[in-house]
Parts: sequence; structure tokens; C-alpha cells
Amino acid sequence: MPVTTADPNIPSKRVTAEYCSAHFKQTPRNVSMLTRDFISDSLYNPAYGYFSKQALIFSPKRAYDFGSFRDSADLLGTVGRQYEEMERELDDVRNIPRQLWHTPTELLKPWYGRSVARHIVWQHKADCAARHSDDPLVIYEMGGGNGTLMADILGYVRDEEPAIYARVQYNLIEISAKLARKQLGRQFEGVRIVNKSILEWNERVDEPCFFVAMEVIDNFAHDVVRYNYETGEPVQAFVRVYDDGELEELYEPVADPLIKDYLSARAALPGTTYRSPALPPALYRRLRQQLPLAPNLTRREFIPTQTFQLCRVLRDWFPRHRLVLSDFYQLPDTVPDAVDAPVVQTRFDGSMVPCETYLVQPGWFDIFFPTNFELLKRVYDATCRRDAAGAGDRRESRVCTQREFAQDNAELERTRTRSGENPMLEFYENNKFLLS
Repeated sequence: MPVTTADPNIPSKRVTAEYCSAHFKQTPRNVSMLTRDFISDSLYNPAYGYFSKQALIFSPKRAYDFGSFRDSADLLGTVGRQYEEMERELDDVRNIPRQLWHTPTELLKPWYGRSVARHIVWQHKADCAARHSDDPLVIYEMGGGNGTLMADILGYVRDEEPAIYARVQYNLIEISAKLARKQLGRQFEGVRIVNKSILEWNERVDEPCFFVAMEVIDNFAHDVVRYNYETGEPVQAFVRVYDDGELEELYEPVADPLIKDYLSARAALPGTTYRSPALPPALYRRLRQQLPLAPNLTRREFIPTQTFQLCRVLRDWFPRHRLVLSDFYQLPDTVPDAVDAPVVQTRFDGSMVPCETYLVQPGWFDIFFPTNFELLKRVYDATCRRDAAGAGDRRESRVCTQREFAQDNAELERTRTRSGENPMLEFYENNKFLLS
């Protein structure tokens, strides 16, 4: 039980993240919500969410001339100095410290975006040849940030494939109104900015298209489940917010439809049966139950319910898509003693400070998750497997590392330092790609 001055017997109102966005300008009190709603509200509430008031994407003013650096350490030294300078400038003009983070799209621009473009163009040409068609290149990008990836992809197509560029259709789906306005300032033909959440998408796209999601699903909210040691049955977590702002994690039988559907879909995956790492084998559980004062619930498991929602959106509204998705598959300093746990961190006195719980003050902390790409591939294939080429084949997706993707698609001679080290191959080694 948390240290709280509130009466825990006073009933709390059950709310969702969508309800909080519509009704609260300050963090609510005396409410309860599922873990994914608490995390989503903490990150995305337009009045007090982390991405609304604190987060900024670090973007060098000019692309780096990689050949001018002695080695990767020399480059990182320059990046570090620019990062610190930008943080100081932000703190000087704002009364709250802003948090910066960098992405491969920004740090390795334009070459990272060009590698994505080369993959898309090659696949588009192969698909058109297989279909004996001359379809235009149609791209949907989710969460475009500063618009850098869009600019680099379209810049490549414009310069290297003018015939394809003449008919390209680029659609950028952006939940942030501020970022959507920023992206509108990018000057390219055939661009449409859609200011909405992809999880609210309701427009059917029947033509072949590419769906691009780079470093986005790490901030997709997860739910928490634990399992009964005796029966193996899961329970779902919800967060109680008391009158004094204290937070407590409580449990109840699984009743949420999305949690039920994800657990059912995972249990029904073809091939090897999936068993949660949080749930020990039955023999161990029976022996444990004989111990005095043994807990009746396992450790937490964070399950990617919003990423599962994305798979359903792709299945229902983008039936002929090819997916290009990249994100972290492992992270340091995650919340301890939990499966697929997030990193929860905030900036304090110039340093990033990790936390050991996600039960933190909404809006002040970044909460981001590693992705189990092998499990996501199986869930995605089971959810979205379809006649991808219109020729009766049922092709599965594939997972590759950042290095493997770069070796296949990047212009590596443009990102090599004088020592021969190559940031395109050596940076972001904790990233993977899911390609369909």
C-alpha cells in the first residue's frame, strides 16, 4: 500500500487515456485506469503529457561530413558537445528542463533515410515486375518527428528515380499537431500530412503501399499482466491514482477485450507454443506453492497491446502493405524484475536518471520499451498474413539487425570515417528491422 493520506475506500472513477485527453488539463486524481491508459496518458496527454511539454528530437543543423572525422569516437565527441549546447540553450529560454533524444534518422542523415528509400524503391520495382503493373509508389509513414526521414526518402527518390518521383504519394501520419505543422514546412510534391493517431485510423487503403515506422513503437503503451502460480491464469494490472496524487498498482481478473485478444492470439501462434518467461514450469510452480509465505502471483510481464492494435490496423485498413519497421530490441536500465520492461527516465541536473517503476508523475518521464522482434514477427504474420503480391503466395516477414539492413541498403562509402570505422554499421546495434 502506498504512503497516502487519501481514504482508499473512496470509490475511484475508471477512465481511459482518451477520456483524460478530453477532460483533464491537469493530472487527474481519484481515478483508476489500465496500465496502458496510464502510460499513454503520461506520454501523450495534450495538456501535460511528456511529448507535449518536455520532449524534443536532437537534430544537427547540418548533416555530418563523416569522412572529416578521425573515427567514431571523434564523431561522438562532436555530437556530445552539440547535444550539451542545445540542452543549455533550451534551459536558458524555458522554465522547465527539456529532454532531448536522438535517432539514427537524425544522427546519420541523409544516409540513413536514403538506405530506407533504397530498400523501398528496390522492393517497389520488384513488386511491380511481379504484378506486371506500373503502380505509383505509395508510402505511409507513422510518427514522422521533424520530417527528416520523409525529406531524405523523397530526396533520394527525386534525385535517383525521377520517373517514380513524378507519381509518388507520401502520407505522413502524425499524432502531434505541433510536429504536423513542422512537417508541412517540408517542400515536396505529393505529400499529405494526417494529424491523427494511427490507432484511430479508419480510411481503407486498397492500393499496394509501404508502411514505415521508425523508432515509434518503443513509445507504444503496454499493459501489465501477472500469472497465478497455482493455475497459470493471468490477471491484469490497473493504476489507482489517489486524491493526494499517490499511485498504486492493483490487479483484477482479465476483462479488457484487447488484453484478452492479445493473449489469445499469442497462445494460438502456429509453430512452437509460446510460454511467458514470467510463468515458470508447472513443476516449479507446484513446489513453490509449498513454501511458506510464497507469493501467489508471478513477476510482471509488460505485453505490447498497442503494437498488437497496430497489427490489426494494418490488417484491416492497409491490406496490401509492406512493412518497414525499426526499433530497439534491447535497452539498458529497464525496470527490474519484469519481462519486456520499459526504461523510465527523466533529466535531472543535466543527467538522465532511470527509475525502477513506471508509477511516476505523468508528463515528466519518458517511458519506452524494447521490442521482442521474434515474437512480434510471429504475431504480425499471424495477424496480417495475406496475399501480399496478388499472386496467391503467403510470404512471411523477416527480422534483421541494423547492421544487416545497412549492409544491404546503405551507401556505406558515404558514412566511413578516416580510420575506416563506419557509424552506419556500428551505431544503434541494439536496433532491429521487421520487413514484410
